[in-house]
Amino acid sequence: MEFKTDNSPFTGSASTIGRVMRQVLYALIPGVLMMFYFYGWGILINIVLAILIALGFEILSLWLRKRPLKPFLADYSAIVTACLFALSIPPLAPWWILMIGLFFAIVIAKHLYGGLGYNPFNPAMVGFAVLIISFPLEMTQWIRPEFNAGFVPSLFDSLRIVFTGFESLYSVDQWDAITMATPLDDMKTELKSGHYFSEVMGTSHYGFVSGKAWELISLAYLSGGLWLLYKGIINWRIPVSLFLTLAILATFFNWLTPDTHQSTLFHLFSGATMLGAFFIATDPVSASTTPRGQLFYGACIGFFIYMIRTWGNYPDAVAFSVLIMNMSVPMIDYFTQPRVFGAKSREES
Repeated sequence: MEFKTDNSPFTGSASTIGRVMRQVLYALIPGVLMMFYFYGWGILINIVLAILIALGFEILSLWLRKRPLKPFLADYSAIVTACLFALSIPPLAPWWILMIGLFFAIVIAKHLYGGLGYNPFNPAMVGFAVLIISFPLEMTQWIRPEFNAGFVPSLFDSLRIVFTGFESLYSVDQWDAITMATPLDDMKTELKSGHYFSEVMGTSHYGFVSGKAWELISLAYLSGGLWLLYKGIINWRIPVSLFLTLAILATFFNWLTPDTHQSTLFHLFSGATMLGAFFIATDPVSASTTPRGQLFYGACIGFFIYMIRTWGNYPDAVAFSVLIMNMSVPMIDYFTQPRVFGAKSREES
């Protein structure tokens, strides 16, 4: 994302930031609606709870830092962080999962570094990374999309699960029957078990190019990302270089061994690829800001996504890939600074 800046730490006025963040929230709406269609009330509960918790931590942090509340709350940055975080975790996740994750996102990753404009890491991805490492079981219990077609937990039942646990409504066996791994996780497990990619894609869980739900959810995020590009909120360099690198690697390895490596479209339309490329990797504070740097930054994120998905322990890798490259941004921007008009290059001097 790019917006006009005036003074250090280069975050612009609250009104300018607020306008940009509102556009990001608007662009998330298609993805939210599609996830609500497939996963039910848990998605909306996640979002509402995450926003309330994030605003609470934001207010507490600002009060402890003796900063005025209104201008910082008006920039919507905490709400955007909350929404991105909420969309990254399973629906019907326990309330304490959101509390822990957003504590690390808002308090640790954002305010301990000085607040918006100073944070070197994407706050939402810091919160997600802490949770996926610390609580892998709770972070992999996604409701089966096809389960929703037959029986969607009511709003009241969903709230009971979030605040009291699934044991209040289901036995362990019942809960295991209505939850499943994501397509990325399921495919990775099946390939390691000796099944062929084409064989797994022929099962009922999968559609044309990915999981039945996730390919449509990814298209919804793609439409929101194209809206951000059209409005000039984000630059094309990061998502395009990310997609190209991921596609090149996926195409090459799928061409070498099509039975044991996922297809290009499977990687592009599974997991958080679309959400990460348009809404997370383009974070204006933690991403690279130079034109050449953005191309390199996005390409490296695509590279790490493929490497971790294919040979790492985690099924998806957007959060870890973004955080790895966040650490590299100062060096990338230093070595890719555009030449100042009229100045001589090192070779000419």
